[in-house]
Amino acid sequence: MRKMIFLIAAIMLISACSSDFQGNMERELKSFEYINQDGEEVTNKDLEGSPVIANFIFTNCDTVCPPMTYNMTGLQQSIEDEGISNYKIVSFSVDPEQDTEKALKEFMGRYELNKEKWDFLTGYEFEEVSELALESFQGLVVDDPNSDQMSHPTSIYLISPDGTVVKSYDGYQEVPEDEIIADLKALGDS
Repeated sequence: MRKMIFLIAAIMLISACSSDFQGNMERELKSFEYINQDGEEVTNKDLEGSPVIANFIFTNCDTVCPPMTYNMTGLQQSIEDEGISNYKIVSFSVDPEQDTEKALKEFMGRYELNKEKWDFLTGYEFEEVSELALESFQGLVVDDPNSDQMSHPTSIYLISPDGTVVKSYDGYQEVPEDEIIADLKALGDS
């Protein structure tokens, strides 16, 4: 019953601010200690000092995750083509039970990306990532009990060097690379 009440409350909250809301936000990134694809600990404190691009994915996703990750690799290439070196990227797995370090590393290997700048994160319970998505990113992460698929935000998020989630963008169909790069530059200079 408690989970059902939480789910209804979360849906009502998300209805008001939409899990794929694009625009300005001002949400503090919740404290976390997760593991990346190499088995190394990554915390919210590790991200401070650089602007961060973030999204939510899972490796056995058969709908939005492959194109979203492809879009993120294109964005990363555009960032580097602009000569921006002060940035990081994190992808939070919404299926941490299946997305082991090995699974994330294999998924990562399907794409051309700068591995020095990008961490795929796992090492937590599903409830933790669901809470992180809702509290820090205004996004809803829900496990579909009838399949092995998850519902999750398809946005790309920008986190300031001080750990504030400041903006979200379409990460699936119409990725506004120029806008993201301009915002990233502005944060990197601040």
